[in-house]
Amino acid sequence: MVATHDVLLIGGGAAGLRAAIAVAETDPGLDVAVVSKVYPMRSHTVSAEGGAAGVIAEGDTIDEHIYDTISGSDWLGDQDAIEYFVREAPRELLRLEHWGCPWSRQPDGRVAVRAFGGMKKMRTWFAADKTGFHMLHALFQTSLKYPAVARYDEWFVTRLLVDDGRVHGVVAVELRTGRVRGITAKAVVLATGGCGKVFPFTTNANINTGDGMALAYRAGAPLKDMEFVQYHPTGLPFTGILITEATRAEGAWLVNKDGYRYLQDYDLGTPTPTPELRSMELGPRDRLSQAFVHEEAKGRTLETPYGSVVHLDLRHLGAKLIDTKLPFVRELCLKYERIDPVRELIPVRPVVHYMMGGVHTDADGATGLGGLYAAGETACVSINGANRLGSNSLPECLVFGARAGRAAAAYAASAGPPPPSVGSQVTDETRRLERDLLGRLPRDDSIAAIRTEMQTTMEAAAGIYRNGPDMATGADTLRELQDRVGRVGVRDTSRTFNTELVAALEAANLLDVAECILRSGMHREESRGAHQRTDFPDRDDERFLHHHVVTRGPDGTPRVNRLPVTITRWPPGERVYGR
Repeated sequence: MVATHDVLLIGGGAAGLRAAIAVAETDPGLDVAVVSKVYPMRSHTVSAEGGAAGVIAEGDTIDEHIYDTISGSDWLGDQDAIEYFVREAPRELLRLEHWGCPWSRQPDGRVAVRAFGGMKKMRTWFAADKTGFHMLHALFQTSLKYPAVARYDEWFVTRLLVDDGRVHGVVAVELRTGRVRGITAKAVVLATGGCGKVFPFTTNANINTGDGMALAYRAGAPLKDMEFVQYHPTGLPFTGILITEATRAEGAWLVNKDGYRYLQDYDLGTPTPTPELRSMELGPRDRLSQAFVHEEAKGRTLETPYGSVVHLDLRHLGAKLIDTKLPFVRELCLKYERIDPVRELIPVRPVVHYMMGGVHTDADGATGLGGLYAAGETACVSINGANRLGSNSLPECLVFGARAGRAAAAYAASAGPPPPSVGSQVTDETRRLERDLLGRLPRDDSIAAIRTEMQTTMEAAAGIYRNGPDMATGADTLRELQDRVGRVGVRDTSRTFNTELVAALEAANLLDVAECILRSGMHREESRGAHQRTDFPDRDDERFLHHHVVTRGPDGTPRVNRLPVTITRWPPGERVYGR
């Protein structure tokens, strides 16, 4: 049996729900559905803590936010997309308030804003330190107003249905029953989030396995800027749970094992900071993570069973400020580390946080395959370039989720029905899942072993600092793992919530994404933003001021090509903050 809708959203987080609302508002006559691997309120957006950037405060300007984002991207962001994003962000954040998002307030009632790394002005809206939680609640509640929006909660999409260069829907597994079903649509929007589980230590949830990127890649859509993986400088060492940048915005310090604020010794792209500005800790994430590596090399970090750490010091902020503006941070530390940041230091280390790259799209979210759109972290517009500034990602989900939804609605309004070949593709995918995975005899190998080896390989080959030989060795290892994952069987043949089957499908997605990261990184022989090569330590605008676009070759291996960066008003220059 095949279900049919006009527009299909894959992913129930901020970008997916915003796109669904935009479709329903653009054309109320369209039949819309959201397919999500988890119940929408369990999407990873709920984990975002710090805030969302948008120009609203006195003394701030649109051009300053644009420039900060361009400079933060190390001049690899497309400036036309950045200009559109910055202008639309405040409108989207105000709209979200009208939908019920409880932004924190100043005493006079105006929206409160805080500083964030790489931003010269205070422009980050926040809801204490549970911003993503409140944003997702507002979006989910708003989506319930529209009867045209149906939901497939806890369905896992395994394939895009493609015919003659156009997408006509998906094949998905209902996790509760194991039923495989085709769902056709005139337009599909991918909004499945990031791929942090490619690495062993990450702030990302276990669901962030690059599903949308892998689906698009295998269907023939290109991926872009995949070499740029952002490390966040303050994650908990055992779990990888994020300690939000909002702590440093409120005045927290990073100190080494000697209690010394070591960031004053490093070039963060800022002038010599003053204690009043606290700009050391509010340098960009890539440079703070790189400074940690240098401290580790100098023997100034502390050793733990989960790697080297430094400390984040909130003690001087006091219990009142922490409980008012950072209550979730205190809760996380008490629950996961059994320490109280009011009185104790927090052990932190850099952890993989965000993927600047993703499915290549234009400003409308179009991917190049007819009827296929993407938004949020799974997409690459690109506004983030080589390094995303903190608090730009949540408004990105809103701005480009809305735009992709409107574009998908317009496309679906004029598109015809799916061709007959779609039915045979659903049959083929059902046969693959039931015969090649559930029906294959299990081997001594296991999905868990393959996933662990992939993560170990990626940490060694694509960490904060990289080099060509290590990336080449890592890419060879991933090729071997690709062969292994194609042969491994699933021991659990039950149909109800078969987590081993899901893990096998996710592992295949992760390996595709991981290979694209390494192959793209091997081609970028320079250091820019989050991509730092010890064998090519300088930025090279003459040779590498361009995007890398990765497509899947006929033999299943990545092919890397170039795409120009769009420059409008700001020619490449020195990357400087805080002036």
